[in-house]
Amino acid sequence: MAEEKTGWEKEELSKGSFAFEVLRAIAITLGLSLLWAMEAARDRFFRLLDQWHIPSFRWRKASAFPPGPSQR
Repeated sequence: MAEEKTGWEKEELSKGSFAFEVLRAIAITLGLSLLWAMEAARDRFFRLLDQWHIPSFRWRKASAFPPGPSQR
């Protein structure tokens, strides 16, 4: 029976490279968890502002196309 090629080949990892891959996966997971926590805190903050009827911070209105005649 012939072996099928799936594009995945088995690779033997040394103890050091295995530990590196585990630490890398943990770091990625922690990074994504931090982003999720920051987004949750931001969401709570803006929901609180909405509840108190406080507008979000907008000191000046920025526009890519300001009113008035063109400068050309």
